[in-house]
Amino acid sequence: MRWVPWLVLGVLGTTSLWGAEVNPMPPANSVKEVPAMSFEESVQWLEQEAQRLVRACRREMRDGTAAFPPQVGIGYDAFWLRDYSYMLEGCPEAFSAKELADACRVFVRAMAATGDGVDCVRYDGTPIYKPGYGSMGENPVADGGPFTINVAWATWRATGDKALLAEVLDRLVACLSAVPRNPANGLVHIRPDRPYDRCPYGFTDTVRKTGDELFTSLLFVQAAGRLAELLAAADRGAEAAAWRERAAQAAGSCRSVFWDGEAGLFRAATVRCREHDLWGSAFAVHLGVASPEQATAIASTLRAQFAGICQQGQFRHLLPGVVWEQACAPGTYQNGGFWGTPTGWFVQTLDRVDPALARQTVVDLVADYRRRGVGEWVLDGHVQLPGYVASATLPLRGIRAMLARERQ
Repeated sequence: MRWVPWLVLGVLGTTSLWGAEVNPMPPANSVKEVPAMSFEESVQWLEQEAQRLVRACRREMRDGTAAFPPQVGIGYDAFWLRDYSYMLEGCPEAFSAKELADACRVFVRAMAATGDGVDCVRYDGTPIYKPGYGSMGENPVADGGPFTINVAWATWRATGDKALLAEVLDRLVACLSAVPRNPANGLVHIRPDRPYDRCPYGFTDTVRKTGDELFTSLLFVQAAGRLAELLAAADRGAEAAAWRERAAQAAGSCRSVFWDGEAGLFRAATVRCREHDLWGSAFAVHLGVASPEQATAIASTLRAQFAGICQQGQFRHLLPGVVWEQACAPGTYQNGGFWGTPTGWFVQTLDRVDPALARQTVVDLVADYRRRGVGEWVLDGHVQLPGYVASATLPLRGIRAMLARERQ
């Protein structure tokens, strides 16, 4: 997620999907009646819609490189790193090998001289390191490094392109090394002694978290493990082992530093904006960072609070009635909106204690998408930014993980 003026909603038209015509998205806040679907039919529909949206959002950069911005239409006028990473997490099959390799190079080449990853890259190739088109924070966004590694890892997994891996690997090591971390515990750290050090995880870029920060620390754990896999593929075993150790250290610190056993949730940060982080707690379960006992506690809390944290299969960041200590206006966006992007992590977590509720949540999500379109976030009758691609692609990752666990 990244901040853009909300008045820019996008104009959606018919687009080509691998040579086929794509139906335009329905306008925001329109509602239509749709026939009921089973869980299996809902997952199939989401898989098809995710691929459709990926192809429909495709734009071309000035040099002809294919870019995949967050939304179908004109709402986002750049190529955003984390949204593209979330497209790859759930729908890598929607891209050609050339598109994958070219996009990977866009983000690796856009890294700062310091190694920092971008927030987004404009279509003319200009790198932007801070959200709000460079206006938010004094330093690059904290999640640029992890998402750069995730894009390269997904590209490698899909293509097996050894030449590309050799080309980018040293840059990837520099990129993850540049992520600001607390040397005492390995967690991603946002300095509280600065007026506005940097933005945290981009789907909370308006939230002024400081101190050790949960979500980007989880992203670091994931990325360090994936970087280790890439290094091992390049026969750099000693370096791979070192990154696995860094991942293990940060994972252990997440379990101890942020955990609130009384609430059954992880906190978002250690200094400012210490609210209980629902997205982060579910993501910790998805990654296997949460201990089995913590995962069960999180799942039980989500089930107990379900009516207040979920609307139509979409989830808010915080517990009912809670707002961030410092963020955007309460009752909107990242401070009260309900989002489809994290639904996969949520249902994978809920499945531990209530499989029927987990499956019904997927059915509800898809039914709402079919009625009102795939939005960025919703609140009651409002749908923000129709044609928002990550809301369709990323849930598939957690849903598939849930199904894989059920088959074990």
